[in-house]
Amino acid sequence: MENLHLILFIAATFLLAGFVKGVIGLGLPTIAVGILGVVMAPAQAAALLVVPNLVTNGWQIATGPGLRAILMRLWPMLIGICIGTWAGAGLLAQQKDGSATLWLGIALVLYALVGLKAAKLRVPAKAETWLAPVIGITTGIATAATGVFVLPAVPYLQALGLDKDELVQALGVSFIVSTLALSVGLVGTGALDLTVAWRSLLALAPALAGMAVGTMIRNRISAATFKFCFFAGLLALGAYLVLRAA
Repeated sequence: MENLHLILFIAATFLLAGFVKGVIGLGLPTIAVGILGVVMAPAQAAALLVVPNLVTNGWQIATGPGLRAILMRLWPMLIGICIGTWAGAGLLAQQKDGSATLWLGIALVLYALVGLKAAKLRVPAKAETWLAPVIGITTGIATAATGVFVLPAVPYLQALGLDKDELVQALGVSFIVSTLALSVGLVGTGALDLTVAWRSLLALAPALAGMAVGTMIRNRISAATFKFCFFAGLLALGAYLVLRAA
């Protein structure tokens, strides 16, 4: 019975996380790692995310408007994500006091508040050449430490001036690269093996179901409403991380 309760808890977690991701294009790892952290270690929760992350982000990428253009623009950041994640391999397993998660949550809250006040952050085209790798490496290290892929990649992508569908696709590309890089690190530290991979596969169905509903909602809302939902979602995710780590 205890195992059944755990399975239902995991399924409900991924259903909720998938729904949020469907609406705003992100949130699956943040919500899942945060909630599952109640019943398991962060590294175990991150390992469960591997298959749902890969598939949901693959879906997000496939339904976007222009993958080639996104890849050509983001490849320096993507390489940086891999470098940073592998350089920080093992940090997640060493997390004891939750300080990294706390600061991640605070930064998310501040960024979301700026966005909700309609402040328009923009990255000049000339700055992308040197800024993208820095953003990537920093995101990779944060990913290795927390299992969450959002900072500083999400603010950077949002500041590139992409439209709603382009932003969601770019987020998917960033997250799938982060997932693959983190998976390599988890295998190296022993947190991800065939048994965990099988459990991760079982978490896929509720994640996809939630994402399908969320995507239908996103397709029906305006760009302005999406922007509000995007930043409100970041605010909620950040606040949740702060409360969890406090």
